[in-house]
This record gives sequence, C-alpha cells and structure tokens, in this order.
Amino acid sequence: MVKHREIYTDVQLMELISEWGFLPLLYSGISGFSADDVVASECRYTILPDGGWDWPLWKWKGTVVTEGHCVYGKFFDRKAGFISLDWWPDFCNYRRSAYPAPSEGSIEEAILATLNESGSLITRELRAACGFNGPKMRGKFDAYITRLQMACRIVTEDFVYPLDKHNREYGWGWALLTTPEQLYGREACLCDRSPEESFKRLKEHLGKLLPQASEQQIVKLIK
Repeated sequence: MVKHREIYTDVQLMELISEWGFLPLLYSGISGFSADDVVASECRYTILPDGGWDWPLWKWKGTVVTEGHCVYGKFFDRKAGFISLDWWPDFCNYRRSAYPAPSEGSIEEAILATLNESGSLITRELRAACGFNGPKMRGKFDAYITRLQMACRIVTEDFVYPLDKHNREYGWGWALLTTPEQLYGREACLCDRSPEESFKRLKEHLGKLLPQASEQQIVKLIK
C-alpha cells in the first residue's frame, strides 16, 4: 500500500483522493483502501454518551464532493467512493462500455431524462417524478439508480440534510443526484483512448497503488 499520513481533516482527504485517484468510502475488501481506513480513529463513527453519534468522515462527504475536484457515487462493487477528475475520463470510458446505454423506452432512460430536465434531485424526489410511488417500489428504484451509478451515468452533486427546530442539520442526509455531464461538463466524460486501453491504464495504476491486492481484487474494483 502506498504510504500516507494519517487523515484528520476534509482538506487532507481531498489531497489524498487527488494523489491516489480512487478511494472507496468504507471497507473495500482490500486492507487499508478506504476513507474509513485512512482517517484518524477519532474521525470514524462514534456513539456518544447521550445516544447520539458523531462521524466526521461522514460529515466531510459534502465538502469533498463540492470542493475536492472528485466524483462521488456507487462505483466500487455497488458501494460508494471517490474518483478524482483526472482519472474520471478513463473510468467513465471503460464503465460505459461495460454497461451499455439504456435502451429506448426503458426505466433507466426515463430516470436519466428526468434528471436532464430537472438538473438535480434527491433520490425520493427522483423516485416520485418517475412514478415509483407504490409499495415495495423503493428497493426496485434504488437498484436502477445503483446500476446507473456503476455505469457512470449518475453521480452525487451534494448532500441535503433536514433541519431541526433550531435550524440545525441532522440525520444521515440525502444524496442530491445528477448526471456527470451536467455537473462537470461533457468534456469531462470524454476520453481519447479505447475502453480496453482505459482498462489497462486503470489496472496498472491500481496495481501500483495497491501492491497488497490480488489481480482479482483490482479487476473487481474496475468492473
């Protein structure tokens, strides 16, 4: 594993993402390769004496996404993580070849059309706009959203939190979803390499970054 200093702030986390290019939020299956692994112990999830909780890493996500020059979404085996904008074109190039564009008339196409028209929506707003209002619809809809994130067609723009009676944010927050083209521009999603060339480049980079990982683990991150 490439050495790094212990992370105590959101700024340090942004710098590490920029340096490494990729960083899952939580346990990735590869020792040491997640934001939760690299932050200082006091920045991890803690239950407070009053029954509440504190999790600096969780609270940093919004700042890192909006100011850290990186992309956030469920990219790693359907789990969330960060990708630097420098590496996004290759990752997007390969993933979109592995996950073909939604077919005409499909639910996924309708989801993307709704986001393109609205700009950005939190998940429950997007779900309602797409007509997924019935019982047991939430899980089905979330599966479509996750697939579109794995395909690099939906990303998280920010996080929205409800406010208490004192006008303070609370809870886990809601992901504000959009398309990478709307958030970063079409050029950020273009790559002059073939998907196969992008895959090779990603594999070589992650192999050097994660010498403790097997080839199978590396490929699983990319695919």
